[in-house]
Amino acid sequence: MTRKNNRKITIPLLVLAMLVGVSIIFSGSSPALAVAAPSFFNSTEEMNSDLAPFKKWTSALGKYSKEVAAKKSGPCGGKELNSCSYGKWITFLKGIKDKDVATKIREVNNYMNRAPYITDDQNWGTKDYWSSPGEFMAKFGDCEDFAIAKYMSLRKLGFKEDNMRVVAVKDMNLKVGHAVLVIFLGGKSYVMDNQIKDVVSTAKIRHYVPVFSINAKSWWKHIPVS
Repeated sequence: MTRKNNRKITIPLLVLAMLVGVSIIFSGSSPALAVAAPSFFNSTEEMNSDLAPFKKWTSALGKYSKEVAAKKSGPCGGKELNSCSYGKWITFLKGIKDKDVATKIREVNNYMNRAPYITDDQNWGTKDYWSSPGEFMAKFGDCEDFAIAKYMSLRKLGFKEDNMRVVAVKDMNLKVGHAVLVIFLGGKSYVMDNQIKDVVSTAKIRHYVPVFSINAKSWWKHIPVS
């Protein structure tokens, strides 16, 4: 994706996350809160198992479950990614299921990054909408939609929840909100990002400040290390 496109990403996602994180973590009402531990992007993290505040995320998970049950597809056209691409996506995943882990990650990243970047305003008439994979295949999306589609792809390929997180960050170069997928592999963490062509180590990324990360089991508040 080009930097020009990413200038259209909006901040409310991150502002909401910060407000939600502060209110939950320090309210004393959290049912499962872990102490801060080292994390990626030069931060420490605090884990919480209560996903209730993240309705857009849980909605995306729910919509995906319904798509799987319905085996969603649609009429094909001439484009590589279009309204029938849900079926093409499943075929693609079946084609790489027997490859090694690193190849699966790289090919999923490449496959999703071919999609055009479309803002939520254009797609849904709202500032912040989290798409399911089926919605992304039909209408494409913005940064968190790329991350979710990659997350669901790897989950379908057998990757464990504990080894994946969608991460909301502040891009300090562009001064905008952004979202990526972080993968844990062999004791290290890697970034799958629609702004970056290759899958790279989180240690190589210096301009992202993480706000929160999330998977289907838990979420983490991130605290920058001075």
